[in-house]
Amino acid sequence: MFDLKSRILVLDDMMTMRKIVIKNLKELGFTDIQEAADGNLGWAILEATQPPIQLVISDWNMPNCSGLDLVKKVRANAVYAKVPFIMLTAEAEATQVKEALLAGVTNYIIKPFTADTLKQKLEQTHKKVAG
Repeated sequence: MFDLKSRILVLDDMMTMRKIVIKNLKELGFTDIQEAADGNLGWAILEATQPPIQLVISDWNMPNCSGLDLVKKVRANAVYAKVPFIMLTAEAEATQVKEALLAGVTNYIIKPFTADTLKQKLEQTHKKVAG
């Protein structure tokens, strides 16, 4: 599992969803969590945070800059290219999952989700990047 001191960025245009994800992360013991309502704000946080963000959990459908656009931007930047990126979305179509994976997401969570699902996906993601 990720170190509980890992710096996590949660992105979703719905404040309620951000609060749910943050609550679940805090219940797992994480303490260093930032949030943003879209990919542009998230990118600004990524660039401004030192030491760097260590995990991104992002919605797909957001105004200004979608989660898909953000993951492409993150993967294209040498500084952030290896940051684990979990897409959290209602988009469950196989073509969309494939598109997200091709863009470079590390893992994928379909809404609605449970705290257990989030924990399992965090563990899977950590294994992938630590492996």
